[in-house]
Amino acid sequence: MRDPKLAKLSDDPWLEPFLGQIHQRTEHIKYVEDRLTGGKISLNEFANAHEYYGLHFRDGKWIFREWAPNATAIYMVGDFSNWKQEDEFALHYGDGNGVWEIEIPAEKLKHGSLYKLKMYWPGGEGERLPAYVRRTVQDPETHIFTAQVWHPETAYDWKHPDPVKPVGAPIVYESHIGMAQEDAKVGSYLEYKEKILPRIVEMGYNTVQFMGIMEHPYYGSFGYHVSNFFAASSRFGTPEELKELIDACHEAGLAVIMDLVHSHSVKNEEEGLSRFDGTSYQYFHEGARGDHDAWDSRCFDYSKPEVLHFLLSNSRYWLDEFKFDGYRFDGVTSMLYHHHGLGTAFTDYSCYFDGAVDNDALAYLALANKLIHEVRPAAITIAEDVSGMPGLAAPGSEGGCGFDYRLAMGVPDLWFKLANDTPDEEWSMNGLYHELTNHRAEEQVISYVESHDQALVGGKTFIFELIDKEMYYSMHVDSQNLIVARGIALHKMARLATLGASAHGYLNFMGNEFGHPEWIDFPREGNNWSYQYARRQWNLRDDPTLKFHSLAEFDQAMVNLIRGKGVIGHDPVVFRLINEGDKVMAFERDGLVFVLNFHPNKSFSDYPVDVTPGKYRLALNTDSPAFGGYDIVQGEQTYESFSFHDGEHDRNQINLYIPARTGFVLERI
Repeated sequence: MRDPKLAKLSDDPWLEPFLGQIHQRTEHIKYVEDRLTGGKISLNEFANAHEYYGLHFRDGKWIFREWAPNATAIYMVGDFSNWKQEDEFALHYGDGNGVWEIEIPAEKLKHGSLYKLKMYWPGGEGERLPAYVRRTVQDPETHIFTAQVWHPETAYDWKHPDPVKPVGAPIVYESHIGMAQEDAKVGSYLEYKEKILPRIVEMGYNTVQFMGIMEHPYYGSFGYHVSNFFAASSRFGTPEELKELIDACHEAGLAVIMDLVHSHSVKNEEEGLSRFDGTSYQYFHEGARGDHDAWDSRCFDYSKPEVLHFLLSNSRYWLDEFKFDGYRFDGVTSMLYHHHGLGTAFTDYSCYFDGAVDNDALAYLALANKLIHEVRPAAITIAEDVSGMPGLAAPGSEGGCGFDYRLAMGVPDLWFKLANDTPDEEWSMNGLYHELTNHRAEEQVISYVESHDQALVGGKTFIFELIDKEMYYSMHVDSQNLIVARGIALHKMARLATLGASAHGYLNFMGNEFGHPEWIDFPREGNNWSYQYARRQWNLRDDPTLKFHSLAEFDQAMVNLIRGKGVIGHDPVVFRLINEGDKVMAFERDGLVFVLNFHPNKSFSDYPVDVTPGKYRLALNTDSPAFGGYDIVQGEQTYESFSFHDGEHDRNQINLYIPARTGFVLERI
């Protein structure tokens, strides 16, 4: 029976046995919100801890506050005190709720001053960076991070605080500031603005996703071991330079989202939150539950109001201060389950209701989404969840968590399984079509062939999986190599099938659009601290004598065509054809017909494909010479449908010549 309070969720008959538990979860979310706000203020008003804690210049003086309930004494030490502990910089215990504070005359601190906290607790002491610090810098010799006073004379003057217009369905360019440059070094915010942003605009993507923005001590963590949640990473530049980059993205009409890592925190104590006030349980769970052994990190205790105050305020901070347009929430599966999703296949619905769900974490995610959309109604929130939790991307008003999108993580898994484990002639067209179009009725999904995950050291990019060592020898346009020819063809077809069938959005990691070779590996002891694999070789994309150039040209043409038609997020995928023996599939979306022949060696003449009546032109052809193809099918062709009765139905078809390993997009004229 349909439950109006759960709306779309109760439309799923498989959820009917669990509607009682879903009700309990929604009641728990409401209970947590009431606990935080007292029913007297909005969530937006509550999530303002960053304006209370930390260092602020107010009414002609500096005010600093910190929550450290186990501390017995706290001092600010820095270059202003010759790094010595002085009484005039001792914090005073405040309201009895674990809050310490100090007022400092204006002349004692200046923009750029360096400082730390010297903290004492029963039986111990240590140096700490403030929990709400907004700027940290790393000493180039000692590699130690220090807090820095950041109070420039002139605040950044925003010219384009929001995208010029709503971007529509997100076509996401996932990227990393530091490794975006060609040179073997850490790239900067301004270099990204100058050199990478124009490429993204030209390629047709409408959303850029930044990784590693929140400060992290170890560069090689890719930004996923966060230490300072309110500090933009200084290794890429200043806060104003990040704002300048975001402003430029908005001027170009791009939405800007960032990876928000609230699933765990770095174990580091001097830089991070671990044992901040001498206890292991201030921000994190006590005992074994507080440690994520697989990630070597700490797990937040989402049941504590102070932790929720911290995380919700952090969700608001990046929207307010840097004008981000939303977030990709990292590690949602790990947050949702006590077992972090490890060793669990999620093969049936009982896995979502067997007592393994952390209802406090689920409540936090729901409240974070509610808050984010209160602050910025057009915000984009994306859940990285492999479990397929029902309701994760359903509206909060209908019993869901309120994410706008969930990553369709099964799609890249299938592409890599096909490339790795399945002979070409055994690829299942039904299985592929199902995965490309499969999503829960109540949710929107973002599809992709590969993200950064598939390319990290120990893995391979999709093109490297297909071509392997031949990439080192046979990527010149004049080179003839069957392995490379197969890899180039399937690389284009995988992207065309995935983007073409994407129900609501699409994602690509930078460089993968042109088949960036090899893996991603950040400087570390094991590679002699090399930047060789922590950069993007744009010269490969720009060289017309290399096949990488052709792949990039195809991706650009594909994205601009499909995005320009505006079908993603608006028009459903209409099934037209699957032939397992021929390895052919076809589907249609509001005037665009996608036809793909995955057969490794069979081409087909006069191949019938059902279409909406009309006349069609060949709008995109993976086999075009401009895209590294063999020009078997003549361009600029038109096809006119014909009608007939098959004995049961009136049908409309066109007949096509479809070469092996070729994909078409036909556009109705």
